[in-house]
Amino acid sequence: MHNPLKKSWRELKSLSGDPLLFIIIALIFISLILFIIYPLVKVIIVSFQSSPGGPLTLSVFKEVFTSRYLGRAFWNSILMGGLTALAGSVLGFLFAYTIARTDIPFKKIFHIIAIIPVVSPPFIGAMAIIMLFGNNGLVTYSLLGIKNYPIYGFQGLLIAQVITFFPVAYITLRGVIESISPTLEDAALDLGGSRWKVFRKVTFPLTVPGIASAMLVLFIETMADFGNPLILAGSQFPILSVQAYMEITGMYNLPKGSAIALLLLAPSITAYFLQKYWISRKQYVTITGKPTNSALKSVSPLAKWMLFGFCLLITAFILLIYVTIVWGAFAKVWGFDNTPTVEHFKYAFGVGFRAVKDTLIIAGLSTPVAGVLGMVIAFLVVRKHFPGKKLMEFTSMLSFAVPGTVIGIGYILAFNQRPLLLTGTLAILLLNFVYRYIPVGIQSGVAILQQVDPSIEEAAIDLGADSRKTFLKITLPLMVPAFFSGLIFSFVRAMTAISAAIFLVSSRWNLMTVQIMSQVDSGRLGAAAAFSLILVALILTAMFIIRTVLVLLYGKAGGKMLQI
Repeated sequence: MHNPLKKSWRELKSLSGDPLLFIIIALIFISLILFIIYPLVKVIIVSFQSSPGGPLTLSVFKEVFTSRYLGRAFWNSILMGGLTALAGSVLGFLFAYTIARTDIPFKKIFHIIAIIPVVSPPFIGAMAIIMLFGNNGLVTYSLLGIKNYPIYGFQGLLIAQVITFFPVAYITLRGVIESISPTLEDAALDLGGSRWKVFRKVTFPLTVPGIASAMLVLFIETMADFGNPLILAGSQFPILSVQAYMEITGMYNLPKGSAIALLLLAPSITAYFLQKYWISRKQYVTITGKPTNSALKSVSPLAKWMLFGFCLLITAFILLIYVTIVWGAFAKVWGFDNTPTVEHFKYAFGVGFRAVKDTLIIAGLSTPVAGVLGMVIAFLVVRKHFPGKKLMEFTSMLSFAVPGTVIGIGYILAFNQRPLLLTGTLAILLLNFVYRYIPVGIQSGVAILQQVDPSIEEAAIDLGADSRKTFLKITLPLMVPAFFSGLIFSFVRAMTAISAAIFLVSSRWNLMTVQIMSQVDSGRLGAAAAFSLILVALILTAMFIIRTVLVLLYGKAGGKMLQI
């Protein structure tokens, strides 16, 4: 009979022969416990105290659960997460199916425009919706003469969330659809099946695991989102992430804010485990071989042009959002005086330049550390055997499932007293970003390592190389493509972060995203739009530089590494 204790003991003994590996594993475990688990534990403990440091009590949760307003916020969050997941996945699937299975024109343009929201601040959609449909909106007020159009609340927030997150579903589902060999559809058509029947009986069932995964990811992302609800939700449509923020920053009520954060954590963690469970049970059915042009028979000419019209409509709306932001950045006073001006950019590079500099410093320092740490953890999880390996993998990936609001509150509670007094410092922001985005590096590293035959590394060890030398000389060079790909994505997320960072900024260190939120809050939409354009420009410049480096190192193959 298999004995887990004996297995763990054997693994521990094998580690004793490699002290460096043992030290690395121990340090990673300590850091994961300190910067991921400990903040979450602090949130749980404080939520059971009527005041920080007081005795444990259920009074805070009683107050939260009996509040009708917070009850509405909970169900509103669930509703918004569910509807965004459904609508975003439907849009993402139709977009992905059109790109992968038809020969419509402008495919490349559609793809580029569809992924623009991925590399921009998550609340740009909310800003544009206010500028288009708000009290002084271009569409509602200037074109239609409608005053006080009710864009705040459910309607406006749902539009913003779907536009913000549907690209995530599109990227996921395009990969799934392209992995399905078109010979299956060709065979079904040759056997007399109609195009609709082939789609319903063959193509769609093979994409169901991908659709379910995309829906769960969109649900998690929407539940965790903070920017769009803070701008668009309003008092008539409360959202949990905003309520937790208001309790802590407005009412200075840490226990109640922590309790609300735990309410937010429950559905997000549930969705995360459902996603992991689903993926572990379902496998995408693929057949080796490249898709051929015959796959285009699966879509009729009428359906092709209907799908083209759909893509055109979505693309036009996304373009409208970003054209509005550009216009708003150069308009003197949006809605009143659209005279072109560069005053907003002068403000951004003058008064607001410190936020630009701080953002670049924080993202620039945290991203490579998160990337390297992610690669190391991926290597350990895939290639090494040691006690607690599953625990390391689970803990390091946990930050993906935990909403940023919860992480931000946890860091405030965990690191505001000695010996770990980090509140208001650069260190707390760096640590937050590093441990928030290591899952990106881990996922990239695991994906590339699973394609590399372990016998290559085993041969190096048999020839006398130790673990350190094998990793540096053999494994690491093979992981470089995944490292750069994960690096750019981590940089984008760090540059556009808001939900956790808004709790951690201070007078000494600020971020552009927080500055944008502040400008929107004070009604300075022009300055907010200027900051947003600068932020997007910085991200695109970083992507271009890294792509250029990869092309120089790896040729044309390097340029493809950063294709989202």
